Amino acid sequence: MKVTLVSIPVRDQEKAVKFYTEILGFKIKKDKPLEGGNRWVTLVSPEWQDGPELLLEPGPNHFEPCKVYQDALMEAGMPYTQFDVKSVDTEYERLTKLGVEFSVKPSKMGTWKYAVFNDTCGNNIELVEVI
Repeated sequence: MKVTLVSIPVRDQEKAVKFYTEILGFKIKKDKPLEGGNRWVTLVSPEWQDGPELLLEPGPNHFEPCKVYQDALMEAGMPYTQFDVKSVDTEYERLTKLGVEFSVKPSKMGTWKYAVFNDTCGNNIELVEVI
């Protein structure tokens, strides 16, 4: 058994596709139209194109419990997911220059460094570097 797809709730798929591809650098793997103007759009890391796909799921727009959960995580400042990076400091500098807002600047905890940013689609995302 292995993980092949992970979904992340987004409130605006178009905005999410733009943010995750143009700002974060993910690549579109699948993009198929669905009913109601939604899409089945998955992304992959350019560094691991055969790795797990990230599904930009419009769940909060169609399923109230998803929206409530997403709102609660944002209010608590908790990340929805994490992305591993080679250097949190480098990514922090790059993303800050692109206008990404961080709620937690690069910080150390034990043998890892982390930072948390707002993905503009209703989620906090944590960057993690093992040091």
